[in-house]
Amino acid sequence: MAHQGATLQNYNNELVKCLEDLREKREALNKAILGEEKQKAEIQKKLHKLTESLHRINEGLAQKTQARNEYDTTIQETEAAYMKILESSQTLLHVLKRETVNLVKKKQTSGAQ
Repeated sequence: MAHQGATLQNYNNELVKCLEDLREKREALNKAILGEEKQKAEIQKKLHKLTESLHRINEGLAQKTQARNEYDTTIQETEAAYMKILESSQTLLHVLKRETVNLVKKKQTSGAQ
């Protein structure tokens, strides 16, 4: 009977040792989980900040692109108006030269008579 008691005590000791090993492994795993959860929280915080920054940059780019497009439109309209002014100036110059020639001819014909 003492032999059975000793065997039972050995089983009990091994069982307690196995439970302690399992608890140590669980605790090590729990520490790893806590560490990764902390990393995850930090990454999520950074991601949130980066997402906000990206949103602000996208809004700024949209506004600047719109402003640039408005500049392009204004430049095109101004260039078109300037070209019309140049064409009008050229036409006016031709008319002025023709009238000047006509006046000179009239003066010569009236002076020759």
